[in-house]
Amino acid sequence: MVSFVGAGCGAADLITVRGMRLLQEADLVIYAGSLVNPELLSYTKKGCECLNSAYMTLDEVIDALQKGEEEGKKMVRLHTGDPSIYGAIREQMDRLEELGIGYETCPGVTACFGAAAALNLELTVPEVSQSLIITRMAGRTPVPEKESIESFAAHHATMAVYLSAGHLKELSKRLIAGGYSEDTPAAIVYKATWPEQLCLKCTVSTLDEKAEKYGIKKTAVVLVGDAISPSDYALSCLYAPDFETEYRKKKTEEALALDGRDK
Repeated sequence: MVSFVGAGCGAADLITVRGMRLLQEADLVIYAGSLVNPELLSYTKKGCECLNSAYMTLDEVIDALQKGEEEGKKMVRLHTGDPSIYGAIREQMDRLEELGIGYETCPGVTACFGAAAALNLELTVPEVSQSLIITRMAGRTPVPEKESIESFAAHHATMAVYLSAGHLKELSKRLIAGGYSEDTPAAIVYKATWPEQLCLKCTVSTLDEKAEKYGIKKTAVVLVGDAISPSDYALSCLYAPDFETEYRKKKTEEALALDGRDK
C-alpha cells in the first residue's frame, strides 16, 4: 500500500495528524526533496528507508514502490503542500494500478493557504470575492489555452498563482490585459510558513518591481484581488441576527430592540 501524503507548505508541524502517523509507520518514504521540509523525516522510525525523488525519474520511483510492495512494506510518497495541487500524482497512481498496487491519499496544506495565513487574510470576503482561482503561468510545462491568465482575470475573483515567480513582469501584463486594474491589491509570499518566509504586499503593476527588490525568483505564491486588501465589504450573513440557521432562529425587530436596551 502506498500513501500519498501532503507534507504541507513548509513548517513541519503543519502536516496533518494522519500524515504524521503514516510517516511514523512507514518502512519506505519517497519524498520530494526539492520542496519538502527535511524536518518531516524526523517523524520516521529507525530503519525507515528515505529516498529523495528530486534525483529520481518516474520509472525509478515506481520501481522503488514496486520493490517495497513485494517486500510487504508500508510506503509513503511525500509530496509538498497538498498532493492534488501540481503534485504529478495521477501518472503515479495509473502506474500503480497497472501493477495492482493499492494506494490512498492524505491531504495537506497547500501554499496559497499558508500564504493567506501568513498575511492573516480571508480570501473569500463577502461582496468582494466569493471565489478562489488557483492557476499558474506557462513555463517549461504548458498550460491549456482555455485556462489563460487573461480569461481568469476577467472574473475579478481572488487568484493564487503558483510556480510563476520568475515571470512576474509577464504575469502583470496579462492580469491587466484580462481586466484587473493596475492598482489591484496583490501579494508575494516567499516560502510560506518556512523560517525564511517573506510577505510582500504590492499591486498588480508592481509585482515584478517588488520581487526584484527582494531577489525573489522562485518558491513563491502570488495572491491577487481586492480581497487581499479590502476597503469595503459586507458582514457575513452567518452571524447576522436576522439570518436564520439550523442552530439559531432569527431575531425579530422587537427582540433586537430589547437587546439594544440591555446594552
